[in-house]
Amino acid sequence: MDGSTPRHQITRLRHELRRRVVTLASAERLTPHMLRLVFTSPELRDFVSAGPDDHVKLFFDGEMRDYTPRRFDPEAGTLTLDFAIHEAGPATAWAMAARPGDSLQIAGPRGSAVVPDDFDWYLLIGDETALPAIGRRIEELRPGVSVTSFVLVPEMDDAQHLATAANWTGHWIARGASTDDAGLLLAAMRGFASPPGEGFVWIAAEATAARALRRHVVETLGHPKAWVKAAGYWLRGVADAHERIED
Repeated sequence: MDGSTPRHQITRLRHELRRRVVTLASAERLTPHMLRLVFTSPELRDFVSAGPDDHVKLFFDGEMRDYTPRRFDPEAGTLTLDFAIHEAGPATAWAMAARPGDSLQIAGPRGSAVVPDDFDWYLLIGDETALPAIGRRIEELRPGVSVTSFVLVPEMDDAQHLATAANWTGHWIARGASTDDAGLLLAAMRGFASPPGEGFVWIAAEATAARALRRHVVETLGHPKAWVKAAGYWLRGVADAHERIED
C-alpha cells in the first residue's frame, strides 16, 4: 500500500443550511423554453456550491422548489439559476414575471456530492430540468476528457451551446408532442457503446424515465452501479416530486 487516495472517491459535504435574500440583476431568455436569471446579494459572500447537481430551495408564497445553481461567481457575488419554462407553477410564474430589483428567498445547498474529475469518460443523460446540472458539469470538466450527453428538450431550438475544454459530444433530442421520455432517450442511445476505461454516468429526468435509463445503463451496458448516479427530478402528474433512483 502506498497510502495514496483510491480513484473515484465521491465526497459528500455538508453545508450550513441558511436562508438568504437575493436580488435579481438580469434575466435572459436562453432558448424558447429556458430562462436564465442572475442574482446578487451581500449574503452570497459565504455561499458554497461544490457539486454541479447541488440544489437550493426557492421560496414562493409558502411553497418551495428545488433548483440547481447553474453558476456561482464568488468574486462578482452572482448566482445564476436557469428555469425550464413548462406548465405554469409558482417558480415558472415568478421567473417569467420577475424584473431586475425583485427579491427572492433561497436556502442551501444543504450538501454536495462531489464526483472527482478522475474518470476516463463521462456520460450525462437527462431532460431540460437536468440541463443546468449537465451544462455546469460539462463546463467544469478537465481539458480533453471525453464526455457524452443525451438531453431531451421540448424542441431543437432549445439545444444550448456550452463552452468547455472537455472533449464533448452532445446529442439533442426533441420531445415534440410525445410523452415517452424514456423511449426517446433510449432510442437516441441505441448506438452508444461505453468507451474504454472507467466512466461515470449521471442521469436525471422524469422519475419513471430516469429509472428506465438507469436500468439500461446497468443491465444493458453493464456499467458498475457504484459509478451511476440517477435521480427523478419530477414525476408526471405530481407537483414538486424528487427522488434518488436506486435498486
